[in-house]
Amino acid sequence: MSLKKRIVNNGLASILSKGVRVLEQLFLVPFFITAWGAAYYGEWITLTIIPSVMAFSNLGFGSAAANSLVLTYAAGDKQKAADISKTGFYIITIMVLVGVLISALVIYVLNIYHVFDKSLINSSEAIIAVSILILARLLNFYFQLIEAYYRAAQKAALSINLITLRAALNLGAGLLVLLLGMGIVEFAISQLFVTVFFGAYYWIRGRQIIGLHKEFKGVKNSIILKDVTAKGLSYLMLPVWQIIYFQGTTFVVRIVLGPEAVAIFNTARTLSRSFNQVLYLVEPTIFPELQVAIGKNNWKTARQIFRISLIGVFILSVIGVFFLAIFGLWFYNMWTKNELGMPDSMWYILISAMLFNAIWYTTEMVFRAVNQPKKMGIYGVIAAIIAVILTYAFSKLYGLIGAAIGAVSLDLILLILVIPNGFKIMEMTIRSVVIHSFADFKILFKKISKRITR
Repeated sequence: MSLKKRIVNNGLASILSKGVRVLEQLFLVPFFITAWGAAYYGEWITLTIIPSVMAFSNLGFGSAAANSLVLTYAAGDKQKAADISKTGFYIITIMVLVGVLISALVIYVLNIYHVFDKSLINSSEAIIAVSILILARLLNFYFQLIEAYYRAAQKAALSINLITLRAALNLGAGLLVLLLGMGIVEFAISQLFVTVFFGAYYWIRGRQIIGLHKEFKGVKNSIILKDVTAKGLSYLMLPVWQIIYFQGTTFVVRIVLGPEAVAIFNTARTLSRSFNQVLYLVEPTIFPELQVAIGKNNWKTARQIFRISLIGVFILSVIGVFFLAIFGLWFYNMWTKNELGMPDSMWYILISAMLFNAIWYTTEMVFRAVNQPKKMGIYGVIAAIIAVILTYAFSKLYGLIGAAIGAVSLDLILLILVIPNGFKIMEMTIRSVVIHSFADFKILFKKISKRITR
């Protein structure tokens, strides 16, 4: 299959996946409320914080092992790829066992202090349901490495579609439990059931597609173990800086400007970033092909893919800014029922961040494509801390408008830090991007026009 067809397939799969994920988040809410009641459902959401935090811990090690496998396989070193697969499974299994022990300890301590007794949910049911849900989340740790099998074999679209199917199965299983009038324990079991059986199929299918086990027997390698562990810790910095930024700026606005300002700030920022979800569809579409091209040392193709994605995302961001500038305030007032008064200038400052975000976020995937997450993690933490400090300072000086300036500063700082280093990895300049992009799009449009005229 050609590169263009793979990218198109990845894009279509990503769009479908995004739609199902949004449905997964929104569709069951009225069924939860009808079956359990709003207060009981609210308690359940609070309880799910524990498994959500536990699931958070594998973002680093799974990504490190997966990216190492794809790059090694694409470079033609299949024996080492098999070794990475074996070692990766070993590391993830250790993480799962550690996660089980930590979870058991956390639940034990919470139970000693009678935290579960303070909930509307029966304490024994709460403990059982949370324990089952934690196990389901921990088993997800394996999925990132398994997904690398599909990406290495240039079947990324199939992997995305299968993960989308998994989300649909979770949705269906949860809906069935609610319609039958069952409780939280049965709901948690339904999620675990889908995870186990889908995970087994996902692994078997991925293993067959990459076919490493047919010719190479992977072994646990101490050098690979150290490398994946080191890179895994670097990957963990990526979600950490997001926590610092989003929670930190919210906390600062609350301290300086009060609770109503927090409501205005968070709702405005959420809506201003709504169009970013469209931009974020580019990354899962482009990233698998970019990484494989780099792994094969085909830098010409890698640079072309990167250029097209960078210019394409920037054009989309310009459209998004214009759209939100025209309709955003009207929609915000309707959405909040005119209960929250936001300064117009605050809105325009917040949506301007999209232009900066589009460029640095697209460039950020280069660090992951070459499996060098350390710099991006450091940049993120530095930018997040500075943004929180600036949000505090500007909020005191200019109120909500100052808070918006502080929030946008993160994207501007990351633009300054990420672009030079990302371009250095790709051995590109801004001038070369502009010059070659015209030729790239000209070729692309010619191919599309030929297909239309046939």
